[in-house]
Amino acid sequence: MKKKIINQDLNDFEKFVLFLKGTEPPFTGEYENHFEKGIYVCKNCGIPLYKSEDKFHSGCGWPAFDDEIPAAVFRQPDKDGKRTEILCAYCGAHLGHVFFGEGFTPKNLRHCVNSVSLKFIPDGQRPKIDRIFFAGGCFWGVEHLFKEFKGVFDTRVGYMGGHVKNPTYEQVCTGLTGHYETVEVIFEPSKVDEITLVKYFFEIHDFSQENGQGPDIGEQYKSVIFYTNDLQRSVAEQIIAQLKKKYKVATTIKKASTFWLAEEYHQDYYEKTKKTPYCHFRRKVF
Repeated sequence: MKKKIINQDLNDFEKFVLFLKGTEPPFTGEYENHFEKGIYVCKNCGIPLYKSEDKFHSGCGWPAFDDEIPAAVFRQPDKDGKRTEILCAYCGAHLGHVFFGEGFTPKNLRHCVNSVSLKFIPDGQRPKIDRIFFAGGCFWGVEHLFKEFKGVFDTRVGYMGGHVKNPTYEQVCTGLTGHYETVEVIFEPSKVDEITLVKYFFEIHDFSQENGQGPDIGEQYKSVIFYTNDLQRSVAEQIIAQLKKKYKVATTIKKASTFWLAEEYHQDYYEKTKKTPYCHFRRKVF
């Protein structure tokens, strides 16, 4: 995972924790005893990571959560060979570690997170950036069309929904891993809303096709909206219900899961090759 400093206002200690895997002293963090309603975003990139409703007091000296926002946190073995490190799934910033089987909550899970890795957004305010995931055939074309859409901050292509860890393109192409070719759309809520993004998704692919997209046939090419919060799910459900009054809709709605980045040569494919999408284009639907 590529790590990148996005927040240019980070101080030296924040950089030490976020990018050199440091740890703040226990019982000193701003959010250890903080339980206001809202969400916690990555201090570096601003992507939503945790909801306040999943926060609990563990007594261990650091903020504790027993769940994460779908697809927001990436896990990997720690260099100590014993623990599991957790990172921001978008920018790769170090958050802390995750522990299992401690019995603090019914979920039996504890994300032990450094306060300096987080920024709190009170309930009712929107984060500067958010993310939603779309699968609609070959991810080259879907990404290309979203990349040029107003309000989209960034895009990445990868694989979501399957049962194989860190799959390769060749594995996904067999149709046996359960993954879909997926585009991560990172957007600025102040410039574009979820309704506009979901409607645009339906305008750039054939949502009536059940077995793939255009000439690309297979499970990995099916149409799916992967949501990361209740608002996205509700918007997707409402728009699909609207479309079904006039059209056949094969698109399904699923909760986002681990997003495995595709190989580098797939990223920004049409920008690199100077080619054009072969089955994705915008059409009037609404």
